Amino acid sequence: MRKKTPSARGKSTAKPVAGRPGRVLPADSCPSCGSMMQEHRGRLCYPVNGEEIAVLDVSHLWCAKCGEVVLRRDESRHLREQAVAVYRRKYRLLSADEIRSLRERHGLTQGSLAALLRLGGNSISRWESGRNVQTAAMDVLLRLIRDLPGSLDYLRTHAA
Repeated sequence: MRKKTPSARGKSTAKPVAGRPGRVLPADSCPSCGSMMQEHRGRLCYPVNGEEIAVLDVSHLWCAKCGEVVLRRDESRHLREQAVAVYRRKYRLLSADEIRSLRERHGLTQGSLAALLRLGGNSISRWESGRNVQTAAMDVLLRLIRDLPGSLDYLRTHAA
């Protein structure tokens, strides 16, 4: 049976049943069909930079009847973090710590580095926290700043 895209619903509260006023389902029931969901570990996908990235061992609730997948908050965070890590390894991108180290070594704030790269003000913060991943093109620019003396001066002159 093919798994549906996971939703980020929690399991801590009972849910009212659509079309049946007054009937409440148990917290572990499927939000789609009302069947009881089962604890499951398995492969789920998460989109990173427009690409579906598979993460192999994710704990989640699964409905055997309709295939619905529900993630608790911690499971959802784990799926996102693991997908970002897989994506970075796949494309050999700088890690969040490497980006932070590069920026700090050059005495730049997140905002000043974003301005030099002509990015939105929060982009560097998102990269350093692992919430987002830089594109391959931005990764090349970051590596140029890291590896080529004078590249930062060039950007300051021509990009700012």
